[in-house]
Amino acid sequence: MPRAVKIAVVLGTRPEIIKLASVIRELGDQAEVVNTGQHYDADMSGVFLKQLGIPEPKCNLGIGGKTRGAQIARGLEVMETHFRASSPAAVIVQGDTNSTLAGALAANALGIQLVHVEAGLRSYDRAMPEEHNRVLVDHLSDFLAAGTSGNLTNLVREGIDASSVEVTGNTVVEAVHAALPDEASRHQALADLHLTPNRFVLATIHRPENTDDPDQLAATLTELAQLGIPVVFPVHPRTRAAIERHGLEALLEKFVTTKPLDYQSFLGLAAHAAVIVSDSGGVQEEVTVLKRPLVVVRRSTERPESLEHFASIVPPGPKVGEAARAAIEDGRLLDVLATIPSPFGDGRASQRIAERIRALVA
Repeated sequence: MPRAVKIAVVLGTRPEIIKLASVIRELGDQAEVVNTGQHYDADMSGVFLKQLGIPEPKCNLGIGGKTRGAQIARGLEVMETHFRASSPAAVIVQGDTNSTLAGALAANALGIQLVHVEAGLRSYDRAMPEEHNRVLVDHLSDFLAAGTSGNLTNLVREGIDASSVEVTGNTVVEAVHAALPDEASRHQALADLHLTPNRFVLATIHRPENTDDPDQLAATLTELAQLGIPVVFPVHPRTRAAIERHGLEALLEKFVTTKPLDYQSFLGLAAHAAVIVSDSGGVQEEVTVLKRPLVVVRRSTERPESLEHFASIVPPGPKVGEAARAAIEDGRLLDVLATIPSPFGDGRASQRIAERIRALVA
C-alpha cells in the first residue's frame, strides 16, 4: 500500500472478538483495535482477546452493563471523539451488536469509510434488536462482506448496490480451524469431565427470549435434564442470574455445569457432542465446520443456511427434548454430516476482506 493507513476495528462481544481476530491478523500493523467492552465479564471477552492474540486495544469504552440505548449512545459519543483524533482510513464493524451500530454511526458521522463484516443476515423478526442493528449498519456501509450468496440476495433486494458487496465467506470457518484443540487435548478434556465421545449433549442458553420467562426457562431445562445422557451446560452470566431470580437452582443439579468456556474449550467439547442445543447465532455457523447436529432454541434465525442440513429450530419447551432425542437416536446422522461442506465458505474470508479494504482506502 502506498501509504501507511490505519484501520479501526471495533469489537466488544465474544462473537466479534472471535470473528474479527483473523481479519486483524491479515491487516497486521494497520489494525487499531477499539474495544467497546459490551461483554465486560472477563469470562465472556477478556480471555478471548488474550487467547486469540488480539493486540492491546487503542481505546476501551466500558459500555457493558448499560441499557441498549445507553450502550449505543455512549459508544457513538466516545468512538466519534476517538476517530476524530485518530483519523482512521476505514472503520470495520462486525455482525449486529450494539457495538456494531455505535461504531457504524460514528464512522458515518465523520465520513469515514465503513466496512461491515457478516453483512446481509436477516431474520425478518422485528422483535429482535439485532435485526434493527444489522439492517441499519448494512445501509450505512461502503463495503459489505457477505458470508453467503443468500446474504447478497438479501442486500440487493433492499436496494443496496451489488458492486459494494462481495461474497467473501464467513470468518467463522477460519476461526474454528485455528482454535480447535488437537485430538489429544480434546479427549483429555472429555476425560476430565467423565464424558464419552458422542454420548453427551452440550447446551448453551442465554438469549432474553429463553431466560426472561421463568416457565419457558424451566421447561427447557427440564427437557434437557430428561435426555438420558449427560448434558454439559456452561452457564452464561445472564442465565445464571435468571435461574437465581426465578428460583430454579435445583434444576442445575441435573447438569454438568461449568463457567462460560473459552473458545478453544467450547469447540473441543462441541466437536464430540452427540448434539448441541443452543440459542447462539455463532454456534449455528460453527456446527457446520465441526459437522455436528444442532437444536436452535429460537423462534427465528438469521442463518437459514444451517437449517438445510445441520440444524433444526424449535421454540423453548417440549420440542427441545423431541428434537434433541431425534438427533441422539439417529445412528447415521454424524456420518452424513461429516460429508457435507459448510455453507459459510472455504476459510479464506479474512484474506478477501483485507484485500478489498486495502483497495477501498488506497
